[in-house]
Amino acid sequence: MRLSKIFYTRGFRTFSKGFFKENTVCCQLLGLCSALAVSNKVENALAMGLGVVFVLIASSFLVSLLRNFIPSQYRIITFMIIISTLVIVVDQFLKAYFPLISKQLGPYVALIITNCILMGRHEAFAAKNPVSYSILDAIGNSLSYTYSLLLIASIREVLAFGTFFNIQVMPANFSPWIVMAMAPGAFFLLALYIWLFRITAKLQPEKEM
Repeated sequence: MRLSKIFYTRGFRTFSKGFFKENTVCCQLLGLCSALAVSNKVENALAMGLGVVFVLIASSFLVSLLRNFIPSQYRIITFMIIISTLVIVVDQFLKAYFPLISKQLGPYVALIITNCILMGRHEAFAAKNPVSYSILDAIGNSLSYTYSLLLIASIREVLAFGTFFNIQVMPANFSPWIVMAMAPGAFFLLALYIWLFRITAKLQPEKEM
């Protein structure tokens, strides 16, 4: 298959739609609580992002695989059971191998269960499409969430602590912007990011009916 034709395949369109065109944070406005809460440091944002990547891909695979066997009236509870099981795996993995990050993230890892990105993608896509496309959809949406967290966290950590990935990058006489470590700074930076993303992507919010 020629490279130019790859961009017109259903698989690429499915991936790119979630990865950029319908960015979960900027366009769908999902996962905002965790985007504000854990983006104070890059390592926290990376851990949360990778956790969502793993849970969304694995759960989308299972939901799509079992979609013809799940009764419609039990689909939501089934999605929740699948997601919660995978979240427990992520939570225990962090506690075992990265206890400091696990402690810093606190309850937010467990709250992946209530992240609307996961339930939304299962209901809107994985429960209606084949496994291959569901995985591509999950990869695109989870990565857009992850790079959004990392971008916000990179700016916040540098300005608030003078570090990047806990490595000092600002001069010794740098005065930390304490507000960037607090909720107001996170809100301002997130709003600025959404605004710039929409301008860059030429995206407009949907008009109310």
